[in-house]
Amino acid sequence: MADAVLGIETSCDETSAAVLVTGELASLVILSQDIHKVFGGVVPELASRAHLAALPAVVDRALAEAGLAPSAIDAVAVTAGPGLAGALLVGVVYAKSFAFAGGRALIGVHHMEGHLFAPAIEDRDLAPPFVALLVSGGHTLLLDVPAWGRYRLLGETRDDAAGEAFDKVATLLGLGYPGGPAIEKLAREGDPTRFSFPRPMIAEGFEFSFSGLKTAVLHAVRASDNLERDRAHLARGFQDAVLDVLVTKLERAVRATGYTTAVLGGGVACSRTLAARAAERLAGVARVAVASPRLNADNAAMIARAGWHRLRLGERSDWTLDARADLPLPGLEVGEPTHHAPRTTDSR
Repeated sequence: MADAVLGIETSCDETSAAVLVTGELASLVILSQDIHKVFGGVVPELASRAHLAALPAVVDRALAEAGLAPSAIDAVAVTAGPGLAGALLVGVVYAKSFAFAGGRALIGVHHMEGHLFAPAIEDRDLAPPFVALLVSGGHTLLLDVPAWGRYRLLGETRDDAAGEAFDKVATLLGLGYPGGPAIEKLAREGDPTRFSFPRPMIAEGFEFSFSGLKTAVLHAVRASDNLERDRAHLARGFQDAVLDVLVTKLERAVRATGYTTAVLGGGVACSRTLAARAAERLAGVARVAVASPRLNADNAAMIARAGWHRLRLGERSDWTLDARADLPLPGLEVGEPTHHAPRTTDSR
């Protein structure tokens, strides 16, 4: 079993390395690529070049902060997908080289499984079964998790992911990139009654759709005769609509399964508003487990934690490991939730 695991994350525009020692986080370094703000979104070629230039120094810094020499690392966990193909490739090639040079174990990790494990870094008691809502710029997934490594897909987005919708609406409102934090901040000043946007597919099921909501905001922006006056109200109306859908679907899944724990993960889970509304809606029904914002954003600590789990199971990747932009989530099944009787003890 690997005691010291080096995690590497380069799936999009964050260059990150972390060290986990016997499951405890020893260091985490995240280098953000600010250049993309100029373009209002991530430019894949620029992201790849930035990873290539920064990754060696980021790994060195993570090792230094952990107080470990490279020789002390037993295994390397790296994001193998999904994500930007070129960006992923930088991390995978570096990880394979680092592992091969030291005779270390190598494990490729699915980016969204990393997000699923993120709360477990801080909450050592977190364990399945639970319902998980993973919400990022590229994914919106609602999962029934009966055990680590076993995932039943309850629903996903049919078009835009929630994070993508936040970014696009932020652009419409002139707030820049990334959109989620800017909209959350501005929405605090908005009147929730000024704009009422549709809640797509909220009435039933577990699937999501945000393209129509995005279009509704576009029409409202174009119809405004004073965007400066309306901007905060538009941000509030949009955010309320998205979070209402997300929390309603999460509550529906919790009640359908009978689980007493719900996990929030992914970049959108950095939203304190989302976490607060989920906790409020599920009060007395289930506790909500969510990592701190630093661990919900793309980071190598979550990759190291997911990799550590799979390494403990005896899993290894061989030297043919390759980056895959459309990597499927391991252990994923599709189907209706299986109802379990609620526990008799208060899980909170």
